[in-house]
Amino acid sequence: MDCFCYQTIIGEMTILANKNSVTGVNFGRCFSDAQNVESHLIREAFAQLREYLSGSKQTFDLDLAPDGSIFQMSVWNELKKIPYGETKTYGEIAVAIGNPKSCRAVGRACGQNPISIFIPCHRVIGSDGNLTGYAGGTDIKKKLLEIERADKFL
Repeated sequence: MDCFCYQTIIGEMTILANKNSVTGVNFGRCFSDAQNVESHLIREAFAQLREYLSGSKQTFDLDLAPDGSIFQMSVWNELKKIPYGETKTYGEIAVAIGNPKSCRAVGRACGQNPISIFIPCHRVIGSDGNLTGYAGGTDIKKKLLEIERADKFL
């Protein structure tokens, strides 16, 4: 496993990857057992992240390999279906995965999303339209939604 940290407009971001897939995108520096290596895949992931943060990229073309439970994977797969510039509520995600009473569990799965931004948990908001918790903080969540011009939902 390799990781490399980059400075971005939203602060330090660390990208983790194995030989074939991105396995993590975290806020801050890498403090795992991963080697501090800027592999070709990590460099490509950062190039796409930089384009996204500049507002010039709406979709990512990377192999992602998050590690989680069956429930978490179902939530994360549903998150990837939320279009750029749109938001969904935790309840809408719960209904979409066939478990309408699991709003809180959906929230926990979003909070445990290992591949921030590429798996867009920032596009999930509270049922009242408020921005709720986000690993990078709600200020960063708001900035990401503004980049996507989804601030009409704020």
